[in-house]
Amino acid sequence: MAINAQEIQGQWNKLRGQVKEKWGQLTDDDLQIHGGNIDQLVGKIQSKTGEGREAIEKYLTELTAKGGSVISQAAGAVGNFAHQAGDRFRDQYGNVTEQARERFDAGQDLVRHNPAQSIAAAFGVGLVAGLVVGLALRSK
Repeated sequence: MAINAQEIQGQWNKLRGQVKEKWGQLTDDDLQIHGGNIDQLVGKIQSKTGEGREAIEKYLTELTAKGGSVISQAAGAVGNFAHQAGDRFRDQYGNVTEQARERFDAGQDLVRHNPAQSIAAAFGVGLVAGLVVGLALRSK
């Protein structure tokens, strides 16, 4: 059975616990991968457990396959969540945009129908803003 050394190395921190569960007599030192040498790891497991090389390689290959499917499931779930969040954001953005447009149109109608009052209100707001800025600058 061909064992994918790259996949095992990439997932080793997760797989190590499962290997220790299966073969409890292994220590953390036994489960070290030195220089990416998976064959050495398999040989160490074989010598400590008496398990056949082919069975060890098969078990490690099955673990990496399971780990890969869990990762792809998690990635799919995250992608789904992001897609739903994006849809909700677009819906809410559309609602806010529509409300802002309605308020703007209402404001324009108010100014068109009451131009003198609108000019007086703008003058009053400008006067108050000027006083606030002037007082703020004086107090420094």
